[in-house]
Amino acid sequence: MTEDVIRVLVVDDDYRVAGIHAAFVERVPGFVVAGKAHSAQEALTLARSLRPDLVLMDLYLPDGDGLDVVRSLLDEPDPPAVIVITAAREIATVRQAMQLGALHYLVKPFRFGVLAERLSAYQKLRRHLAGLDNEPEQADVDKLFGMLRVPAADLSRPDKGHSAPTLELVRDAVADSEVDISAAEVAEIVGISRATAQRYLTYLERHGVLKLQLRYGATGRPEHRYRRAT
Repeated sequence: MTEDVIRVLVVDDDYRVAGIHAAFVERVPGFVVAGKAHSAQEALTLARSLRPDLVLMDLYLPDGDGLDVVRSLLDEPDPPAVIVITAAREIATVRQAMQLGALHYLVKPFRFGVLAERLSAYQKLRRHLAGLDNEPEQADVDKLFGMLRVPAADLSRPDKGHSAPTLELVRDAVADSEVDISAAEVAEIVGISRATAQRYLTYLERHGVLKLQLRYGATGRPEHRYRRAT
C-alpha cells in the first residue's frame, strides 16, 4: 500500500523565507510542497486550485492579514489544516489563531527540527483519523487531541549532541536570572562558549522549557534573549 503523501502550500511574503520553509517541508518524509504563495490573494487562489492538505500560513502579507486568509480557508468545504508561521507574538493574535482552528502556531525564527516535530504530529494525527469509526469513543477523541501536543524536553535524556548536566546548568542560569538573558551572559555564568550556550538555549526553547524574546535596537539584527517558560 502506498503511503499517503501530504501536500503542503507554503505562504510567506518573503520569497527567501518561503523557499527555506519549503525546503524544510521537503526534508520530512511523506510531505511534498504543492506550491508557494507570497500574498493573501495568491494564497487563496492557490489553495482553491491546488487543494493542499496543509497550509503553512504567514500572517504579515502585503495585501491583507493572514488570519483573514485562514478564516476564509477554514470556511471552505473540505478545508486544509493550517499551521501559522509568523513573527507576530501578540497574545491576541495567538488566541485568534487558536479560535480559528490553527493546528499550531510557530514563531519565527525557528529551526528545521521545530517544524519537523509539528509536521510529524500532524502526519500521525491523519493516520489515526483514517482508522477511526464515524463515532469514536471518548478515549479515541482524547488521543486525537493529545497527538498534537509537542512533548516537553526530558533533560535527563537529551537528544544526541547535548549533555544533560549542561542542559540543566543552562536552564538554571536562565531560571535564576531576574531579567531576560542572552547567550553571551549564559556562557559566562556556566563557563562554556557563546556558541555552545546558544545551541543549548535553542534546544530548550524548541522544547518549550524557555521562551525566546527578540530585543530590537536602532540598527542590525535583533538580540535573542531568553527567559523561563511559565
